Amino acid sequence: MNTRRHLLLAAVAAAISFSAYAKDPKEIVIGTSSGPYADQIKLGIKPILEKQGYKIKLVEFNDYIQPNYALAEGSLDANVFQHIIYLTKFSTDHKLALSELVKIPTAPIAIYSKKHKSLNEVKEGTTVALPNDPTNQSRALVLLDQLGWIKLREKTDPIKASERDIAANIKKIKLLPLEAAQLPRSLQDADYAFINGNYALASGLKLKEALLTEKISPAYANLVAIRTADKDKQFAKDIAAAYRSREFLAVTEKYFPDYAKTDDQVALEKTK
Repeated sequence: MNTRRHLLLAAVAAAISFSAYAKDPKEIVIGTSSGPYADQIKLGIKPILEKQGYKIKLVEFNDYIQPNYALAEGSLDANVFQHIIYLTKFSTDHKLALSELVKIPTAPIAIYSKKHKSLNEVKEGTTVALPNDPTNQSRALVLLDQLGWIKLREKTDPIKASERDIAANIKKIKLLPLEAAQLPRSLQDADYAFINGNYALASGLKLKEALLTEKISPAYANLVAIRTADKDKQFAKDIAAAYRSREFLAVTEKYFPDYAKTDDQVALEKTK
């Protein structure tokens, strides 16, 4: 019996050991949207972390829904695709314990067109595609209000603006809410489209081709999200340090010159 007991205990110990080390403690799995934020990781963040002994696995998603679920359930260690407004609302709505780790250089949302060379060509019946998720749609509506194409109700919270807040459709435009990833394709049919920077670049559009670009506020700067419980872990600190490094600033300036830099990067530039 003793021999069998020892064998059983050994098997249990081996199972526990395997469970504890099945995931390489130096492997970091990062989820992101395909395009520029994945490129930032490949060109800048991955090399920095690999020098510290990490193995970096990148998982690319084509929507704004799955990356947060995958992070919360543990399939990812971090994700990179969203701003704090979206993260806060999504986490609250779905009861997920996720937090911001660090801001990243961000490609702005902007208006593009393949049918018009100017915003002055707007007329009655002009079709305008825009994101259908609440936080990004509000950004588009605020820009439309600034253009004078629509008028939002007085005292509308610019962060929460929705189609219900449109007091007047001044130019009598037709709004076409779509999934953010589908907006580049909408240029084949719509007159104008508000397209998030990552999807614009992933589709081959250039930021300089935009007819109007949003000036990004801190609320809409993209970020690295992690599980709240992991915020003080070493891998999280190392990811944050990589994004704040002078080495990554050089990568940003070389490959992502038209992006809105983070406050950390602006501070580094002042100390050159």
